[in-house]
Amino acid sequence: MVHDILSPAGLPVGGDARAMMMFETNKRSLAVSYALWFLVGLLGGHRFYNRKFASAILQMISTLFGLLLTLVIVGWFFIGVIGIWVLIDVFLIPGWVKRYNSKLVEHISSGRLV
Repeated sequence: MVHDILSPAGLPVGGDARAMMMFETNKRSLAVSYALWFLVGLLGGHRFYNRKFASAILQMISTLFGLLLTLVIVGWFFIGVIGIWVLIDVFLIPGWVKRYNSKLVEHISSGRLV
């Protein structure tokens, strides 16, 4: 069958093992989320990783716009607002990861594979 998953030894994998493999392959990591927050947080990297695409794009555009406007005093206002937004995200990240992984478990256990 096309959807059969094989173990490293070439043997077919059962339903529970297959579900665990699908979960491990597609889950979101808290450590990766925080690393992205730390490294590219102002550009919304952690939001892209956690599939918050609309707000990630808004965060990225706002940061770039603010950087362009730093030549004028108004730009620092944008950077300050984005900085506060990114700091608030520190407390939101665990909930995003938990919700995503819970939905992933529901999808896998209902037979709708990712």
